[in-house]
Amino acid sequence: MSSPTPTNAKSSRSSLIAIIVALVIGALVAIAGSQHGETIGGIPLFAIAVAAAFAIQVIAFIPAMLLRTERFFDLTGSLTFFVISGALVLLAPMPDARSWILAAMVMLWAVRLGSFLALRVHKAGSDGRFDAIKGSPLRFLQVWVIQGAWVSLTAAAAWIAISTDAGSRAPIGWLTIVGIIVWVIGMAIEIVADAQKSAFRADPSNRHEFIRTGLWSRSRHPNYFGEIVIWVGVFLTAAPVLAGWQWVALLSPLFVILLLTRVSGIPLLEARAEEKWGDRADYREYREQTPALIPRLTRPRARATAS
Repeated sequence: MSSPTPTNAKSSRSSLIAIIVALVIGALVAIAGSQHGETIGGIPLFAIAVAAAFAIQVIAFIPAMLLRTERFFDLTGSLTFFVISGALVLLAPMPDARSWILAAMVMLWAVRLGSFLALRVHKAGSDGRFDAIKGSPLRFLQVWVIQGAWVSLTAAAAWIAISTDAGSRAPIGWLTIVGIIVWVIGMAIEIVADAQKSAFRADPSNRHEFIRTGLWSRSRHPNYFGEIVIWVGVFLTAAPVLAGWQWVALLSPLFVILLLTRVSGIPLLEARAEEKWGDRADYREYREQTPALIPRLTRPRARATAS
């Protein structure tokens, strides 16, 4: 048997470190968010939810690794949001209206995201993000474990509020109403933006073009803006019951913002767009006049049609 190359060994070490870091972050969030929370058999309900989020990913990783497929990676993430949110509200003793609202917010979002991503992967046949790692068990496991951390951090505000003990719950007030409205606005923006982009891509004449109509004429990434607004709405809905270390729930919207604006969202798509259309005058004009994230309210100036 040949010894591993230095590059492979370094990659394996990096993957192992990433897995450990993701697990440690999950454990710390579970401990902090469990303060003032309900328990089952002496174990905090929120901690059980976080552990389940990671466990589901590891279980799903096994057949994915054996089959060397990523086809149900995104679907597994969405199902994790859905299943755990539903289980939490059913397991929580005497869940209040806020708990049901938060569970519905996360579950409806997960159904829409899961169906959208599953359809996209089905049409594409594969997901190029995984081509280089499916043959390496440790590197492939890394992305599944990181998905467990993503689910736990993103859903933290909702799950913490749902699992809060009955004595710490608060009646529905103005901040909760604001949170619901913000969530609805975010969902509407994301749904419309995704629908507009899907319709644009479905037109063969747009095969080598970039979208700049509808919401995409006001923001280069309106779907990501909608996603951020959704989780701000969830946090505002959950905020009235948070106390002490439960305010770790603030990581939910902050994590989404950081992920989409600094890590795997806008930076990757902007680099890809620059590579494809960076030498085109109409794309440079679009980039200069259109905000990257927050849609402008003013009507965009008319642009000359590309020849």
